[in-house]
Order: sequence, then structure tokens, then C-alpha cells
Amino acid sequence: MNLLRASLREIVGLFLDDEFLAAAALIVVAAAALLIKLHVIAPLAAGGVLFAGCLGVLLTSVWRTASVGRR
Repeated sequence: MNLLRASLREIVGLFLDDEFLAAAALIVVAAAALLIKLHVIAPLAAGGVLFAGCLGVLLTSVWRTASVGRR
């Protein structure tokens, strides 16, 4: 039971540790879903949007964390 609690705390901590990363990833997913729903892009192209958007969010998060660490 302790292992389950510790695992759940770690998972929740992933989303609470870096609010920018969690919020931006949710925005990317919502934007891709909206583009599909409005028939702006094909579902297969939305995969590219998700990939590029999540990669951009991750790189931005790493850059922000690294620049804060230098101060």
C-alpha cells in the first residue's frame, strides 16, 4: 500500500512540480483537438502538431529551468 501511495504522489508531483509544462502541454492537446474538430487539419496532421507542440513546450521548459538555475 505504501508503494501505491508513493507512486501516486510521484505522478501528481509531475503535474504540480512544473505548472508551465503541464498547462502548456494541455493547451497543445486542446489546440490539436480543436483543429481536428473544426476540420482545419486532418487527424494525421494533428499528430505532427502534437509532436511539434509538445517538443516545443518541453524545450521551452528546459530552457526556462536552465536559465533560472544560472542565477
